[in-house]
Order: sequence, then C-alpha cells, then structure tokens
Amino acid sequence: MSGTTTAAALRRRAAGAGANRWVVLVVLCVSLLLVAVDATVLHVAVPAVTEDLKPGAVELLWIVDAYPLVCASLLILFGTLGDRVGRRRVLLLGYTLFGVASAMAAFADDAHLLIVARALLGVGGAMIMPATLSILRQVFPDRRERALAIGIWSAVAAVGAAVGPLLGGFLLEHFWWGSVFLVNIPLMLVSLPVGRILLPESKGDSDGPWDVVGALTAAAGLFAVVLGVKRLGAGELGAATLLPLAAGIVLLVLFVRRQRRREHPLLDLRMFSRPAFSTSVGCIVLAMLALVGLELIAAQYLQLVLGLSPLETGLRLVPLTFAAMAAGLAGARMLRRFGPRRMVSLGFCLTAGAVVLLTAMGGDDNAPLLLGGFVLLGFGLETTLFGAYESMLSEAPQDQAGGAAAIGETSYQLGAGIGIALLGSVMNAAYAPGLSQVPGVPASASAAAAHSLGEAYEVAARLGGPAGEALRLAARHSFVHGLHVTLLVSAGLLLAGAAMALRLPRLMHCDPEETPSGPASEPPQAPSGSASASGTTAEASPAPGHGSTPMRMPAQRESRGSGVKV
Repeated sequence: MSGTTTAAALRRRAAGAGANRWVVLVVLCVSLLLVAVDATVLHVAVPAVTEDLKPGAVELLWIVDAYPLVCASLLILFGTLGDRVGRRRVLLLGYTLFGVASAMAAFADDAHLLIVARALLGVGGAMIMPATLSILRQVFPDRRERALAIGIWSAVAAVGAAVGPLLGGFLLEHFWWGSVFLVNIPLMLVSLPVGRILLPESKGDSDGPWDVVGALTAAAGLFAVVLGVKRLGAGELGAATLLPLAAGIVLLVLFVRRQRRREHPLLDLRMFSRPAFSTSVGCIVLAMLALVGLELIAAQYLQLVLGLSPLETGLRLVPLTFAAMAAGLAGARMLRRFGPRRMVSLGFCLTAGAVVLLTAMGGDDNAPLLLGGFVLLGFGLETTLFGAYESMLSEAPQDQAGGAAAIGETSYQLGAGIGIALLGSVMNAAYAPGLSQVPGVPASASAAAAHSLGEAYEVAARLGGPAGEALRLAARHSFVHGLHVTLLVSAGLLLAGAAMALRLPRLMHCDPEETPSGPASEPPQAPSGSASASGTTAEASPAPGHGSTPMRMPAQRESRGSGVKV
C-alpha cells in the first residue's frame, strides 16, 4: 500500500501525541517566562527588602545571588536526571517547587528565610529550564519547525528579561515587596495541571545507573566556579575568590575524568568532539560575555553620566529588547537562508558594529545614536544566540537532550559571569588613572573616587566647592573614556566570535527524511529510516559519513534521537 505520509509527519505525530506541538510550545514558553522574569524581578525590590528585613552586606549579597548560583550549578544534574526518569516529570516537580518557594519568599520575615527561599527557587529553575528545551527538542523533530519554535521561545526569553524589572516596579508601587514573588503562584497553579495534561513524557537512553556521584561533583564544581567568577566581577581578588575558583576547576576536571571512564556516563562528552556542538557552546559564552558586561556599563552610563532616572534608563533599553524579539522571530527564516555559519558570524559582526558605533557616546545625551546602537546590539546578539543554540540543539542526540540543554544554559550563565568580571576589570583599569591627579583634590579622596563613578560623586559632594566640582568632572570624563576602551575590547571579542563561527556548518542541512518532497515510496506504517522495497528510503538516508549533507543530525537517526536561552 502506498501513501503520501512522510517519515517526518510520522515522527511529528509520534512526538506530539496527545497535544498539538504548537500548544506544547505555548506551555513551554510560559515556563520560560516565569523563570526569566524571576531572575530579574528582585533587582528593583532590593531597596524595599533592605529597609524591611535589614540584612547585612553579606546577607544582601546572598539574597540577590542565591537564585542564579544555585540554578547554574544544578542545571547539569537535573538535565541529565530528566533524561533518565522523564523530562515532564522533572518539569512538573520544578513547577511545584517553584510555587512553594515563591510563597516562602513572599512571606519571609527574615533575611535567612529569604535566602533559603531564593535558593529553592534556583532549584526549581534548574529543573524547569533544561526540561523545557529537551521537550521542545522532542516535539519538534523537523529542524525547520524546530528553528521557528526556538525563535518564538527565545523571543519570549527576551520579553521575560525586560518585563521583570518593569513588573517589579509596578508591583512595588501598589503592594509590598513580597508581591514580586507572590505573582508566580497563580501561574504555577495553572501550569501544573495544564502541563500534566498536554506535555508529552520522554526519556533518553536509560541503560546503566544514573551517576549520582558525578552529578553531585558537577554541581559542586559549577557552584564554586560561578561563585568565584561572581566575586571576580565584584573586584574581589582575595582567598574568598581564588579558593572557590580553584576548587571548582579541580572538581570539574575530576568530573570529566570520571565521565570518560564510565561505560554509561552522565554526559556523553563526545558531543564536544563535534565541531558544530563545541563551536556553538563557545559562541554562546562569547556572546553572553559581551552582552551582560555591556548592559551593566550602559545602565551606569545612562544613570550616572546622562542623569536619567531608573525608569528612563529602562525605557532607553527597551529598543534592545524589541530588536532581540524581532531577531528571534525572524531567526528561522534567516537560518534557512544564510545557514548557521553565516548567520552566527553576521550576528557577531552586527554586534561588533553596534559596539563601535556606541563609542561615539560622550558626556551629552545623543538619543538617536543610543537608539540605533541598542537596536543593532539587540538584533545582532539575538541572531548570534539563536544560530548557536539551534546548531547545538540539532547536533545533540535526543537521548542526551537534557544534558545538552543543561550545557547550553550553563554556558549562558558562565558567559554572563565572566563578562561582568572581564569587562568590569577593563573598565576599572581604564577609569582609575584619570583620577590620580585632580587639582585641589586630596590623594585619599582621589583613591576613594577611583573605585567607581557612584563613589566619586559621593566624595565630590562631601568635598564641595571647586575641588568637588573638579573631581566630579574628572570622574565623569574618566568614565566615558573607560567606556570607550571597554567597548573596543568587547568589539575585539565579538570579532573573535565571528571567526570562531566559521567552524559551523555552511548550510542548514536537514535529514533528507524530514523534507517532504512528494509522495513517499514507503508505506505509512514503515518505521523511519527503514529500507523500503523500492529502496527510496535507503537512498534518502545515506549511511553516516557517506551522505551528501555536510552536517549529519544524529538526533534524527533511528538509533539516537536530542536542546537555549536567549
């Protein structure tokens, strides 16, 4: 019996059994929105939390950092656990924990309880993020559809990052600070039953025991490394920074050696031997390194140099978010037209061009220049991240989908932390010398002002008179100079990323079985990849290493089957 059903259609029906895959995408996007909003919503509430709970300096640091630290360190643990016990199961458990932790945080009456609640939110986020990506990988086996789904998914991520501070500000104007957490609960109460009904369950290769020791080693190593990187970003170079970094690196080396020895490893590190996968991970790190450091410095420039309010600063950065959303929605079409190599390289080059354009910023407000620079910056970075994540996700085997998703998310977090540390150090090195010899300003005051522009303004206010005004002008000029140096360093890193992206595949090649090109010669009940009587399927699916496509997609072979945050 002959028919017109293609192998890709059969796989799509099997992957999305029980629910339309686009409805599944909506559920996954809601999950992402919650996690993305919660990562930034607390930033505007810090003054209110400080006034109410009166935490110490160390406690306040942990209130802010507990969520990203715990989330980043547990991504591999829960990503690989989902591959073994079921990705939907881990996702629903993450929903539950996220809701409970949100209630704890909302009604916390002391700093220590809030820190615990924020850490539990990080655990829930680490369960949710890899699971959403690996489920997306499963329900969209067709690469063209998956590229569109990733574009929508990443656009939602950009919205979440921008909505967090705005939502937090709105809630704080009308309610107490705990409301920024309480808003999560009704959304989780809806997501739990809807996810249970609509989301398909999937697992990877369950042969062999789950490596509990390896998972804990990776979690401890990542926690220590991320903690050390964050301390570096704050300018701390003492034992409290170097010891965690050293311990984390040692633990991660031990983790890699353990995985190579095991018959059934937690993570198949052979994925990194594939140029498309390893290059994509490197591009994610470089892109985030540039983005986070630049956003931090840009926010300081807008507020401290141009004198804009926090709300005005947020509104100036909105075009960056909308440009990122546009790039995410157009990403699938660009990927088909340009291919991964040109798309990611073009994204890096656009971003580098935007950064060079922004070096024209000075002490006076130039709104058109900032608008053009931020639009190019948002579009270029999202183009880069989209192409890199899509290539990484398509290259990963389906039975390692959770682990691959966790690697992508961890690369995202590490790139952000390293960016703050590296670009912050460059900024400080270029800023401080300009304050060493300000006429009429004591050496002690100059040394204090060299720490940051905000502190320079405080010192200038205490000095008063001509000396204070001279210090204020010198600090402002030095900050703008440091900003220009930092932008040029960032542009160099982005161009290095464009060169790195040349290792990616030139074209977006899909498995020939996925491309509906007319009536299929095999009967509809024939399994994907099996040889039909006429041999058509065998011709369309050449053996690995002998096909005409430059980049094979192991995720779509019969024996294997795979994981982005933007």
